[in-house]
Amino acid sequence: MERKSEDNKNRKPKEDEAEHEHELPLMSLNHVSRLCTSVKDSVDFYTKALGFVLIERPQAFDFDGAWLFNYGIGIHLVQANDEDKLPNNHELDPMDNHISFQCEDMGAMEQKLKDLGIKYMKRTVGGEEDGVIDQLFFNDPDGFMIEICNCENVKLKPVGSFNRIKLPFDRHNPPVELDANAAKAS
Repeated sequence: MERKSEDNKNRKPKEDEAEHEHELPLMSLNHVSRLCTSVKDSVDFYTKALGFVLIERPQAFDFDGAWLFNYGIGIHLVQANDEDKLPNNHELDPMDNHISFQCEDMGAMEQKLKDLGIKYMKRTVGGEEDGVIDQLFFNDPDGFMIEICNCENVKLKPVGSFNRIKLPFDRHNPPVELDANAAKAS
């Protein structure tokens, strides 16, 4: 009997066990995939407007596409066979589906969009209590919406247990292979 009570004393509460039991080994967002009417036009857009870098993709893929990478994430472009799968509404609506990129200089990003002649929507949301967020919304060549923001101004406030949030203390990035000239330049 004494041993049983000792075992119970060393056991974790059931809620801690359940939380740990469902923990997933995920690390970060790897890539976003986008269908496009022209892989070439989309590569041009994402490299010039957002600074992504064209990278090699596995030779096993036997369809037209391209992989881009920067900022710790990838964008995989796939030539659309069915244009009905592309967005048919090119309106800028912040409440619609979009991907968002964190930005440290909103003014420079806005100037980049102006220089490239990209139509965008600018807005500011929030206030002193929650934090102010500046946002720029625009579309890629196929109508997929993109947001640029300074969302780090808003404090992360978990609704549940903080232990469930994995923060990237040491960001995982895939290995980068540089040729000798590129390595010397950096």
